Amino acid sequence: MAKKVKRQVPSLINRTPFRVRFSEVDSMQIVWHGEYVRYFEDGREAFGRQYGGLGYMEMYNSGYVVPLVKISLEFKYPLVCGDTAIVETRYINCEAAKILFEYTIYRESDMQVVATGESTQVFLNRDNVLELVNPEFYIQWKKKWGVE
Repeated sequence: MAKKVKRQVPSLINRTPFRVRFSEVDSMQIVWHGEYVRYFEDGREAFGRQYGGLGYMEMYNSGYVVPLVKISLEFKYPLVCGDTAIVETRYINCEAAKILFEYTIYRESDMQVVATGESTQVFLNRDNVLELVNPEFYIQWKKKWGVE
């Protein structure tokens, strides 16, 4: 039987509004499902700007790439062209050498939850070798933001 990992409560949160564009809807006039993954990425990028040190280029300049290795998405209600929504990105601290985020996308007009999800990223060094322990820059980032 698989051992269930106990997750910590989110310690850092970013909320980023966005407007659904015409190019993001499908022939049924609702947001195409693949766009939600992009909204999650927008949330991660905004999170990295708010909590300096976890931006993609900052991590790259520290000697690492941090690819997604797992992403999940659950749809609740559709968004349509012109809707304004909010992607909430929550950092989940863990001891392992990875970055965990949880997401909730809300329709801004009524704060209806339209989608939820999670992502996992790992650290690869410049030789594309998986890091099994947290890189020093990540340890320092956790200390700076009080999530050690």
